[in-house]
Amino acid sequence: MKTVFEHIAAKVQTWEQARDTVSRWQAQGEKVVFTNGCFDLLHFGHVHYLADAKDLGHRLVVGINAAASVRRLKGPSRPINDELTRLHLLAALEMVDLVVGFEQDTPLELIRLLLPDVLVKGGDWPVASIVGAEEVLAAGGSVRSLPFVEGYSTTSIEAKIKASTL
Repeated sequence: MKTVFEHIAAKVQTWEQARDTVSRWQAQGEKVVFTNGCFDLLHFGHVHYLADAKDLGHRLVVGINAAASVRRLKGPSRPINDELTRLHLLAALEMVDLVVGFEQDTPLELIRLLLPDVLVKGGDWPVASIVGAEEVLAAGGSVRSLPFVEGYSTTSIEAKIKASTL
């Protein structure tokens, strides 16, 4: 019998493992939802967004930007949490079925590899500008933009921490 941590760690997969797992789920008729992000400091907005994403299918796959990618996108002070921590914190969430890291600035190559049934992004992203939308739509999938929960962001948490140390 797996320990709780072994169950969590098994959700963190390589690209090849993720491809095989997603293919197996899809062959069993399960709808696979994919989203991605830095998920640096988990907060209520993340939990709400991921729960909404999971509601769109049977399985939720989350792509996580590697540390170098986060630095390029968010600046030299980020990420605050290391990659191992971010991967495992997400894997520990009930609604997340699989977590996979990526080094690139966008998850396009990963999306092409996994070809999820539903591609989800948060915020005010128009579907046409969501990375991977063209590929997922061409494969017969759907693309959704889910609203952010106002008042919650890692950037605002980081600013609050910095302000309290001045």
